[in-house]
Amino acid sequence: MADIKAPVFPESVADGTIVEWHVSEGQQVNRDDLLAEIETDKVVLEVVAPDDGVVTKIVKQVDDTVLSDELIAEFEAGASGSTDSNDEPAVNPDQPAAPVQAKQGTDGGEPVQVTDKKDEADHKDQSPAVRKAAKESGVDPKDVEGSGRGGRVTKTDMANPTLKSDSSIKSDSGRPVAESTGERTEKRVPMTRLRKRVAERLLSATQETAMLTTFNEVNMKPLMDMRTKYKEKFEKRHGVRLGFMSLFVKAATEALKRFPAVNASLDGDDIVYHGFYDIGVAVSSDRGLVVPVLRDTDRMGMADIEAKIREYGSKAQEGKLGLDEMTGGTFTISNGGVFGSLMSTPILNPPQTAILGMHAINERPMAVDGKVEILPMMYLALSYDHRMIDGKEAVQFLVTLKELVEDPTMLLLDL
Repeated sequence: MADIKAPVFPESVADGTIVEWHVSEGQQVNRDDLLAEIETDKVVLEVVAPDDGVVTKIVKQVDDTVLSDELIAEFEAGASGSTDSNDEPAVNPDQPAAPVQAKQGTDGGEPVQVTDKKDEADHKDQSPAVRKAAKESGVDPKDVEGSGRGGRVTKTDMANPTLKSDSSIKSDSGRPVAESTGERTEKRVPMTRLRKRVAERLLSATQETAMLTTFNEVNMKPLMDMRTKYKEKFEKRHGVRLGFMSLFVKAATEALKRFPAVNASLDGDDIVYHGFYDIGVAVSSDRGLVVPVLRDTDRMGMADIEAKIREYGSKAQEGKLGLDEMTGGTFTISNGGVFGSLMSTPILNPPQTAILGMHAINERPMAVDGKVEILPMMYLALSYDHRMIDGKEAVQFLVTLKELVEDPTMLLLDL
């Protein structure tokens, strides 16, 4: 008999929550098969089988809180068991039965609860992950086309539901959700750990820092012309597309070298000036905004940066980003322009001292040498901690970044 334990969390992560079991008790698994997923306030961690064998007992259920290295299941290596997973985790038989749906009957004018055996059976047939998804979305699994064995509804089905032809979306209470018309509807769902953590950090950043934002605008035409001219050769040579982010990362790295306070962090009463450049790039995922970190950007080429950003984007969507990939940045870049943002004030990512916000590229009339020209312009925003960075340094940093982006050859010539 062996123990299946939660991963060892870093010091910054106190605990986690089991969000899904991919196996049931008595099920036979192979080495490295995915057993469970544990959500922390930063990432979702996977627990895999240590060897071929059988999961003999599930100790921690879906929604249970687990500590670092805590026992979550018992495992017997080399044993044989059921191979029918149905793509669904099982319910622990020791767990109380889920409440049945109520129907309205009458007894002397008073409503009574009548047990619907079919509803009870349907409910028991649903995995904890499906029931949790139903609670959060308000979609009744009975109205969803199931892709699992025997037509069972899986967690994936609930994430992107395909409704049965004779169904309308209903909540568990039987009341229509927002897709229905003629009803004033509400839906209450608990915040995820990631969303809670993001909320806490944003609130902390606004309350515990002297945050100020300076703005500038950059002419994107030189960069766009360069991209148009070389994008095909770049992709053919390196196997990745040439985007704008790689040049902004390289330009920011050069600007950070010139203004070390912008690449610093605050530790108590000490200012820590970093002699390396680890730039976090904000990436949107289904779980929320995450910020994986590009390490040693001063040593990376633009192709390396583009490939790494692409890799991080895929991992973020799949929930595969590791804790080591999301910690330790010295500066952050957030591109709200991909969503159409014209201008915004990015919020600091403590203990970093600054964050750069990129925005949408829009054509605007600009005065150039006494003439009006229509140019593709982008607003840039630098939010910084005024306790550590003076306004002069912040403005000069942003002006330097603007100059490097508007004349990319300066980066190549180290000017």
